[in-house]
Amino acid sequence: MKKWSFALLSLMLIAVLAACGNNKDSDSGADNEAGAPRTVELKVGASPTPHAEILESIKPELEAQGIRLQVVTFNDYVQPNQQLADKQLDANFFQHQPYLDTENKERGFNLVTVTPVHVEPFAGYSKKIKSLDELQDGAKVAIPNDPSNGGRALLLLAKEGIITLKDNTNIASTIQDITANPKNLDIIELDAAMMPRQLDEADLVFINANYALEANLNPEKDSLLIEDLQGNPYANILVAREDNKDADAIKKLAAALNSEAVKTFIKERYQGAVEPAF
Repeated sequence: MKKWSFALLSLMLIAVLAACGNNKDSDSGADNEAGAPRTVELKVGASPTPHAEILESIKPELEAQGIRLQVVTFNDYVQPNQQLADKQLDANFFQHQPYLDTENKERGFNLVTVTPVHVEPFAGYSKKIKSLDELQDGAKVAIPNDPSNGGRALLLLAKEGIITLKDNTNIASTIQDITANPKNLDIIELDAAMMPRQLDEADLVFINANYALEANLNPEKDSLLIEDLQGNPYANILVAREDNKDADAIKKLAAALNSEAVKTFIKERYQGAVEPAF
């Protein structure tokens, strides 16, 4: 009887050990089957339009490569870089190189360009006048208050001969660099995200294309003055950190953003309001 009980206990122990072994195999999931790759999570910050829309368009392609793309949208130009620097994001896509250079210098970031993706023409709009000839003495003009985009607005005004700057080619120009203002324009500086709201207040408002598109404005059709796209130095860029810019997932994201599919998506969806930069 004791021998039988011992044998029975031995069989039960073997069965339990076998079951544990089987459970361990099942917990390993698909990663252990035929060398299937693990899914990599990639968290990217973006402005809602057009950046997030472009990123959403490449999700299926990246999913097929084992990358699950999470797009986090921001309505400001401050948090995407801060969160990337703090490693809450893996990359961001919302800015141009001059803006990134200013951010790195003034805020001590070490963020790097991965690849240019598209160009958004910066432009001036108005609900109060139909042409620049109607701009009256003392007219109110709203420009973004960040250095690079504020400089873009001033350069456009200088190009049209409305003001004169110390250097009409200097992107870092500020209102202190205005040497002539014959129309005595009242130039106010506000956060870029607030620009569309100024259309009911100011006579001329300079709006970044992403905010213009969100306000149902087409830079090509609705603006009074606009940057040239040829040779435009303000291509919007995919940005990462120095420590992850060469990661395989970031490289695949960059390749997807520079694909023919994205070029077609941009041209068909935005009809000239946004243009590929590759």
